[in-house]
Amino acid sequence: MSAALQQHLESHHSILTKLTELLEEEQRLLGVGDIDGKALETVAKDKSTQFAALQENEQKRRNLQKSQGLGENKEGALRLAERSGCAPLWQETLELAQQVSRLNVLNGELIQHRLQHNQQMLNIIREAAGTPLYGADGKSTTAGSRLNSKA
Repeated sequence: MSAALQQHLESHHSILTKLTELLEEEQRLLGVGDIDGKALETVAKDKSTQFAALQENEQKRRNLQKSQGLGENKEGALRLAERSGCAPLWQETLELAQQVSRLNVLNGELIQHRLQHNQQMLNIIREAAGTPLYGADGKSTTAGSRLNSKA
């Protein structure tokens, strides 16, 4: 049992580490002025793959926990880790999972901020589209709206 749990926790830890790296890369990409869409798409696909692997691995750990007559709650997970001599690894895994969660929330907020900014820019462009910005001669039409002092 302890070898199986240790293997699951090591796998879990590895996936969480990879997710942390991906989320940090996503954050870096979101923080630059000119977003690299292809790189962001690659990160998103990799994140999705890692989250699916994490979910699968978590289900295996829960099944192992359940097979030992322990509930599927946090207390049962801790008891299993303690019985198996894996409590320190379990604690590290929990801390890493919290870090992944925080990064994921922060990145979601960054994405939301970007979307709001983009929407504001689109609204400005739409408003401006009602009035031509440049005349046929290529000059700004706002220059013609000045007061004529000769009148």
